[in-house]
Amino acid sequence: MTKKAAKEGKAAGQGKPVVDSSATFEKLLKNTSSKARYSLRLFITGSTPRSTEAISTVRKLCEEYLAGRYDLEVVDIYQQPAQAGVAQIIAAPTLIKDFPNPPKRLVGDLSNREKVIVGLNLRGDNQGENVTWSTV
Repeated sequence: MTKKAAKEGKAAGQGKPVVDSSATFEKLLKNTSSKARYSLRLFITGSTPRSTEAISTVRKLCEEYLAGRYDLEVVDIYQQPAQAGVAQIIAAPTLIKDFPNPPKRLVGDLSNREKVIVGLNLRGDNQGENVTWSTV
């Protein structure tokens, strides 16, 4: 780019304004992330009351906040122990968010709706930011 073109904010020899690609990228990323498709895996142990409640809570929140843009795979670690091993599951229930990035996991009691909402970043605010999720 020539000094004159840089001074005028134009690409060298093209007469077109230089676009701040990072600002454009961040704008696109912000718009995309609010519409991103979520990929979730919920690891449970059989049909226990705690497993049933975890499934119910996660499904209700997904339908409420992510209707039509989520994939939820429920894995019973008694029936599919190999999948639990690959995912390094040490306790159940465990909810893993593979996408959008960053991957995260919530282990234990999923009956606290607020904790799951914050952990999945389903609300745009920072309320409840002290909820602990581990990065995968």
